Amino acid sequence: MFVLKSDYGTAGDQQQAVDKLVEQIENGQERCVLLGVTGSGKTFAMANIIKKLQRPTLILSHNKTLARQLWQEMSDLFPENAVEYFVSYYDYYQPEAYIPGRDLFIDKELQMNERIEQERFSTVASLVSRPDVIAVGSVSIIYGLNPPEVFEQNHLRLCTGEESDPQNIVHDLVGLQYRRTKGDLTKGDVRLRGEILDIWMPSRDDPLRIRFNWEGIEKIQVCEAVSWEVLDEIEEAWIHPREFYMTDEERFNDALRDIEDEMDERIRYYDSKSMELESHRIEQRTKFDLEMLSEVGSCKGVENYSLHFDGREKGQRAYCLLDFFSRNASKFHGGKSNYLVIMDESHVSLPQVGGMFGGDYSRKKNLIDHGFRLPSAYDNRPLKIKEFQELIPQMLYVSATPGERELRHLAEITNQAVPEGLLHVSSGGGAIPSEIKKSKEKKTMQQVLSEIDGIVKMEIRPTGLLDPKIEVRPTEGQVQDLLGMINEKIKLNQRILVTVLTIKFAEEISEYFQRMGVKAHYLHSEIDTLERTEIIKALRIGHIDVIVGINLLREGLDIPEVSLVAIFDADKQGFLRNERALLQTIGRASRNEDGSVILYADTISPAMEAAIEQTISRRSRQNKHNLANNITPKTIKKSIPKMGLEIEDLMAGVAGKGEKGGRKLVGKIPKKGINALTNKFDLGVGAWSSNNSLVDNISQPNWIDEEINNFDDSKNEELEKIIKKLKKEMKQAAERLDFERAATIRDRIYQMKNATDSNLEP
Repeated sequence: MFVLKSDYGTAGDQQQAVDKLVEQIENGQERCVLLGVTGSGKTFAMANIIKKLQRPTLILSHNKTLARQLWQEMSDLFPENAVEYFVSYYDYYQPEAYIPGRDLFIDKELQMNERIEQERFSTVASLVSRPDVIAVGSVSIIYGLNPPEVFEQNHLRLCTGEESDPQNIVHDLVGLQYRRTKGDLTKGDVRLRGEILDIWMPSRDDPLRIRFNWEGIEKIQVCEAVSWEVLDEIEEAWIHPREFYMTDEERFNDALRDIEDEMDERIRYYDSKSMELESHRIEQRTKFDLEMLSEVGSCKGVENYSLHFDGREKGQRAYCLLDFFSRNASKFHGGKSNYLVIMDESHVSLPQVGGMFGGDYSRKKNLIDHGFRLPSAYDNRPLKIKEFQELIPQMLYVSATPGERELRHLAEITNQAVPEGLLHVSSGGGAIPSEIKKSKEKKTMQQVLSEIDGIVKMEIRPTGLLDPKIEVRPTEGQVQDLLGMINEKIKLNQRILVTVLTIKFAEEISEYFQRMGVKAHYLHSEIDTLERTEIIKALRIGHIDVIVGINLLREGLDIPEVSLVAIFDADKQGFLRNERALLQTIGRASRNEDGSVILYADTISPAMEAAIEQTISRRSRQNKHNLANNITPKTIKKSIPKMGLEIEDLMAGVAGKGEKGGRKLVGKIPKKGINALTNKFDLGVGAWSSNNSLVDNISQPNWIDEEINNFDDSKNEELEKIIKKLKKEMKQAAERLDFERAATIRDRIYQMKNATDSNLEP
């Protein structure tokens, strides 16, 4: 049962939009479109749709930052349900590639984010075990996974209150290749002593202790490896196999034979074409991989042989997260089609999904043609767009600026005529300086939207907020001009977003603002996934005043504190400055009552004209609604996030929620923490350093270095709390036999106590 908890209800035109969409979905309409202006409450409308339909739901976002934001909001709205996060676990990924013109082979490089790996594991674990799942994901959902049945068979789920016999659990663990022991426990071992079962997964640095009573499992505890002190207590644990990737031995041997047969066939092909280099290359590479597979069970790039290990036919798609949703719907909701997919910011997300297969195929074609990979590597691929659409029974497209693809799809589904031509823009609207030249008049996007029936619209903001005021300024002296505006906004305790076209320019502008005394930071695709979220939190809290970004500052970014958005090179034609992109970027300032936008440009492009016209039109409609309903626009109130809130779970190796709302252990403890912003912006007490140690993260408070006459009792109380935490960590370090760390913490405690004593002297 999906239970929506909120201090407020629907307002504006949210309820009518929810009712229309629920009616369309319940009537079996395969594709629906929600056009919701920025700030109209699209996320809350999604939540109400989920509540009414009571179906497992996948929400798709086009980037990890917005996906995380959606996950946070849905977690707040559905605190009793399983709200999960499923995105790519690569912070950096360079796939192998070959450039024929330069005879250059580029080897695969990657950096995995183990925290996100835990989140992914939690998602599939919830989908096979409980009916109330909401997953927020990115395009990674169209990439291959093991079938749901294989996941269930090769993992053991334990939860408190479960009626289980310890002997049966030990039998299951032995089936997952764990070693049974009666002596000391090491990684990969299981030990049963009376009513206490100890399990040590190879991926973790701390074992689990399962306590039983007459009714079954009483407690699941995470323990310290040496002293067996209880570190944490959880509700649910998913135990993975001793060898993380398990394959049936017969299937594995068959796969090796199939790979060898394919290699021989490929060698014959190259020989027939007199391609001796390619023939030698594929033979040496494949034989090396086969030897590694035989000896250690894996090899570099093993995913390229997934066709053989899965037993799939050539061209057959791999299983993906959508198959888990289908199985969940079949198991808990009466039919495999009883789940919903919501595609947020569909005008970006849908083209992104469609482009994945083409890029993957193009890269692999060079590898296969030149003997670096067997042809079966083609079948380690994302879904084709046709496969993706066929897998999804019902999907809701959500956007403030729906794209041509989803509009065309809606028209086809509902048997309407498909509008011809591209979506162009028109002239008119907005105060334009006389020195700026005007461009040609073209057809507006609004006119195309009006040609299709069935689009559900939310164009009234419940808060009464108007669309921001727009001003066009010439590019000469733009950076200095913007700096003056930024300083004015900072005095009002308001935030600023700046959008540019390149990563280099974003970093240069950010560094310039910092030299000018402005707390600025850049945000682009090269920033670590979870660090992006921390940067946005820092902006909201006030540790950062300005974020300079590129494409990450567009769709869906919800920061009420932002009152100014500046767009450099607004008149440049292209994807980042088309009509939809400008409308989305302008919308970032529509959650603040003082919202304004500056477009730096030397000409007025058709896209600028259209965006200005639509903004003025929406502002007028909202103003009429406010006057008719006696509404005074007020900045959106949104709770300020806590920096590093997820660090405790990161360090404990837990993610998601158990069925009763408790913590769920799902996988590995990360080898390193999140890169932090504390050192850059003096964020105070937090947990962002590389070793996640309290002694490094909780540095001496700034007030210790202040003058003696500034000391008071409240600060003494704060210090005592910190010392208490440090003592606890010192004891834990000593119990782990990490005496060097314990001594360092002890010295810090003495230092802080001495500071207190000296300040208290008469």
